[in-house]
Formats: sequence, structure tokens, C-alpha cells
Amino acid sequence: MSTQSGELVIISGDRIKFVPKFIKSLQVRIATLLILFVVLSCFFLRVGILKSYEQRSVAVRTAEIQNQCTILGNQLVSSNYLENTDSAVINAELSQLSNLYNGRVVVIDDEFRILKDTYNLQEGKTIVAEDVVKCYRGEQTVNYDEENRYIEIGTPIFDSDGKRVLGMMLISVSTQSILNNVAFLETNADIWSFCICLVTALAAVLVGILLVRPLKRMSHSIEEMTKFEGNYLHENAYNETSQISDAFNRLWERFKLLDESREEFVANVSHELKTPLTSMKVLCDSLLVQPDVPVEIYQEFMGDLSEEIERENKIINDLLALVKLDKTGGNLNIQSQDINALVERILKRLRPLAQKSNIELIFESYRSVIAEVDEVKLALVVTNLVENAIKYNKENGWVQVSLNADHKYFYLKVTDSGIGIPQEETEHIFERFYRVDKSHSREIGGTGLGLSIVRNAVIMHRGAIKVHSELGEGTTFNVRIPLNYIAK
Repeated sequence: MSTQSGELVIISGDRIKFVPKFIKSLQVRIATLLILFVVLSCFFLRVGILKSYEQRSVAVRTAEIQNQCTILGNQLVSSNYLENTDSAVINAELSQLSNLYNGRVVVIDDEFRILKDTYNLQEGKTIVAEDVVKCYRGEQTVNYDEENRYIEIGTPIFDSDGKRVLGMMLISVSTQSILNNVAFLETNADIWSFCICLVTALAAVLVGILLVRPLKRMSHSIEEMTKFEGNYLHENAYNETSQISDAFNRLWERFKLLDESREEFVANVSHELKTPLTSMKVLCDSLLVQPDVPVEIYQEFMGDLSEEIERENKIINDLLALVKLDKTGGNLNIQSQDINALVERILKRLRPLAQKSNIELIFESYRSVIAEVDEVKLALVVTNLVENAIKYNKENGWVQVSLNADHKYFYLKVTDSGIGIPQEETEHIFERFYRVDKSHSREIGGTGLGLSIVRNAVIMHRGAIKVHSELGEGTTFNVRIPLNYIAK
């Protein structure tokens, strides 16, 4: 439920939560998703670029130092520095390399003894480490210590033939300058990310407003239509809104048609219920004011009363049948029935009605049909179809009922020589309260419920019904129902 402050109240167990109503707004959600998408994109892009820059800078720095070590290693061999470390030129170049990269250069001979240390800390000492052993095997080693911010490179020194390892150079250089550049880029990235997120937030709000505006117009139009102040919904901003508008307009047309049919039905039923009652009251009053009425007139009045009662009973039965179908839904009393015998019983009951209009009632059965059906509801189908065929027929016409079956279904066909149905009306005849010839329907007491009852009963049996009609040439109803009831 909602409160006057615009908050939604959600009751969960014994707790009551107050959720701001704007959270359920599509506009807010669109803006939030756009902002979240851009923020996450900026974050991952920032992390990716900075990490790539750092790795690239370390790789470039490593390659430069390895090249310097290779050149310097050749000079060490040519000047026989590993035998005599007094060369001022070589010592100067080692110091220059150390100062250039703000690092430490260590020269080690083939006995793991430190010959030169630009930091003058471990000269003359022996060093045994994994990287040193790898270098004496002829491998170059590279280790990047991100936590302590330095790169350690080990380069073997080969003899002039390049076959034997005479020693190695171990260089450790600081990566502080690289990290300073990364920090500078990180600051700039933060500033640009903030600016992008700010612009995105404003754009997201604007986009959210623009995207939701057609929906708000649709909501306003629908609200006007519910007040019967608008006729149709027209919103073509997007393909989706256009499709929704078309679908809603079709639904609105059906609703108006149904509403008109309901109003007409109420008027018709009120008239049909009131007319027999009025006639019965007039007849009864006439009998009451004439105590010595002749027997012939008395019998005539009683016959008229019986007809009016039967007319009233027909209307009430149709209403009750439809209500019962709605309430019971899929509750069927399924039993194996002899369909031939059922149809014959119904036709026998309806023959007097056909004889009144001199209608020939014909039944053709092609084979014996036993099926699992609800006898009462199937009887409604046959009765309504045959009654309509008789009532809406021509004088001296005919009604033909045929029954056939195959291995899966049985087929009931009701054909008449009646007035027919206009082509444009056939798709509506199964709707409740719908009547094709309203004036003629009123004359014969139709309520517009019979075919709706038929369709509901057929569908409940998992069957199908189709109609074919030509105006002035008659109508054919084809019903197909499974021999064995198919439960859902």
C-alpha cells in the first residue's frame, strides 16, 4: 500500500518497510542504470589503462637496461675486467649506469664472488641465489617487485665466442619514476572520470525524461479514455509504444463493443423479463375482475399465461446456464455416453417446436458414437444449436443434424435453410450478449447467450466449433469433440 507522503509500505513478516515511491519509477531506473554503466566503465577503463601503462613502462625500462648490460658485458670481457677490476673506464661506466637508473650494479665472477658493487656494500663476498644460478646457466632473469618498487635484472657475461659464461651482472633499479607517472595519470583519470560521471548523470536524467515521456503521454491518454474523454491511443514515439497503442486500441474497441452489448443486453433482458410479467399480470387481473368468466376464455387466458411463463423460464434458464458454466469452469461430470441416443432424445424434444413453423427436422447418423462427455453440457450444445436453427429459419424450411466420428473425434454438424448470418458478423456471434438481427431476436425471445453457452461447453470438452454462413442461404455449425476426454 502507499502513504500520503508518496512512500510504498511493504509488510514483511512482523516488519514494516517504507520504500520511497520514486524508486519504482522507470525514469529513475533508466537514469540509474545509465549512470551505473558509465561509472563502472570508467572504473574498469581507468584500472585497465593505468595497469597497462605500468606494465608497459616496466617492460620498456627492462629492455633498455638489458641492452645496456649486454653492451657493458662485452666491454667487461674485452677489458678483462673479471680478472682485474682496476679499470677506471669500466668502473666509471658502471657508476654511470647505476646513477642513470637510480639503481645498484653488482658484477659477479664465475666463482659466485662479488667483484664490483656500486653501493660498495658486499664486494669480495660470495653470493648464491636462484637468479645467480640461472645466469650461470646462460639465462637472463627479470623480477619486478611491485611492493618494494624495484626491478632486478640478471644478465650473464659470455666469453668472446659466446659459449662460456665468465660471470654475470646483477642490476637492481628503482621504479619510483614510473610509479610517479602512474600516480599523475591516476589523478588525471580521477578528474576526467568525475567529469564524465557528472555529465553522464545529467545526460541520464535527460534521457530518462525523454524515454519515459511517451509512456506518460500514454498513461494520460488512457486515463482520459477511462473517463470517456478520449477516443483512441496514439503514441508512435517508438515501435514498442506504437504496438502497445495498436493493441490497446483493439482492446478498447472490443471493450466498447462489449459495453454496448452489455447495455443492450440489460435493456433487452429487462424488457424480456418485464414483458411476460406484465402480460401475466394483465391476464390475471382480467380473470379477477370477471368472476363469471366463461370456461373457453378462462382456458384461453391460462394458455396465454403458460406461454408467458415458458418465455420467462427460457430467459432465466439461459442466464443460469451461462452463470453455471462460469462458476464450474473445468468441473465436468465425464462419463461414457451414447451420443446417437443423446442427440435423438434432444431432437425428439424439439420436434414440436419445429412443427409449429413447419420446419423439417432431419437426423443423419453415419455410425454409432460412444464418447466421454458431460451429458448435461453437451445437451446444452445440441439444444442451443438446433433451437437457433429452428427459430432463425424460413417458413417451411429444414434443419439437418448429422453425426460422424473417426478414431479420435466425433463430429456434430447442424445445417439449416434459414436467414443466414452476414460475413462480417460471424466472428462475433459467440460473444456474450451479441445478437445479429436484434429486432428479429427480440421477436422470438433471443437473449444473445445461446452461442456463448455452446462455445464454452465445447471448449470445456477440449473441442472446437466453426461456423459457415451465407446471408439468406442458411448456416452450418461444425462441432468437433474428442472421443476420449483430455484432462489438463
